[in-house]
This record gives sequence, structure tokens and C-alpha cells, in this order.
Amino acid sequence: MKTITCLLATLFTLALLSFTKPEPNAYQINDAARDFSLKNVDGKYVALKDYSKAKGIILIFTCNHCPFSKAYEDRIITLHNKYEAKGFPVVAINSNDAIAYPEDSYENMQERAKDKKFPFAYLHDESQEIAKMYGATKTPHVYLLLKVKDKFIVRYIGAIDDNSNEPELVKQKYVEQAITEILSGQEISLPFTKAIGCSIKWKK
Repeated sequence: MKTITCLLATLFTLALLSFTKPEPNAYQINDAARDFSLKNVDGKYVALKDYSKAKGIILIFTCNHCPFSKAYEDRIITLHNKYEAKGFPVVAINSNDAIAYPEDSYENMQERAKDKKFPFAYLHDESQEIAKMYGATKTPHVYLLLKVKDKFIVRYIGAIDDNSNEPELVKQKYVEQAITEILSGQEISLPFTKAIGCSIKWKK
């Protein structure tokens, strides 16, 4: 029985790893993020340069179908509403393979954004190039960018907070903590955490 259990655990781990493809040259803390242009749910294209007046960007890889992403939707909306006025708007990106997961199609992204009244850009990374460039592997997966002169610099990578299932039991709000420290002129005390969520669904 123990042998079967171990075998199943091994197979499950291998299955998870098969869906995780971090790029070897993915962004690290203090790297400068290059610009991109992706289609928003309103049909317009959005680029980092469009946020030239922002102090930074809360860039979140997310999607429609993942239960973790759904659990965080209200918290992501709260993040945007709380920090956009302070110079840190949310930009959400869906990079999932919509052929394998039709719920993550561009049309369904539009419906989801409308139903939830997303106040932030929700972009379609159809080629998956941007997710690979960042090294995103989960949904949600956060990259907090800080504007330094004319560049956006990666300052935090990881989870939104420490409890994906029960918002009322969150003890540490990683993204909020990082922004608070930035706005106070401090170094980010916890620049990296492990993102928890569904794996990004890569095209075969």
C-alpha cells in the first residue's frame, strides 16, 4: 500500500513539473522589465509605457478557470482600488492556452472582466511570450515593478498574501507590505515568496 501511495505521489509531482516551465533567463529581483504590448479586454492594446505617470505596477499573471485565481479576484480588485491612487495600479495578464482551456479564451476573459467589473487592465498573452519572459509559473503570480527613471524594475516576485483559501485568516499581505515599504523609502524586507496556485497551461 505504501509503495502505491509513494508511486502516486511521484507521478503527481512529475505531472505538476511537466506544466511548469520557468525560463532560464527569467526576470530576477532588480532586473529591468522590457516593454510589451498586449490586447486588453476592451479591445485596445496596453503597454508598460502607457503607465509613464505611475510609480510602479502590480503585475499579476492570473486566469479565468483556476480556483486560486477566482479566490483572489476580489483581493486583486481591492489591491487596485487601494493602490492605484498611490501610483501602483494592477495590470493582470492571462497567458493560459485557451485551446486546451476554453474558459481562458479572450472572449471569456471579456465576460469575466465584465461580470466582476474589473477596474484594471486584463491582458491576453496569447503567444505566452510575456509569461515566459517573466518566468511566471502560477496563477496568480505577482511581479511588483517599481518605476526608476524611465524603466520598470522588478522589486518583488511571488504570492499576494499567505492564505490563498481564506482571506479572513491572512496574516501577512506580501504585496501590500512591499508597497508600503517602498512608499516609506525602505528596502523591501521580503522581496521573494513562493507563488501558490494553478500552473500556467503551456501550449504543446
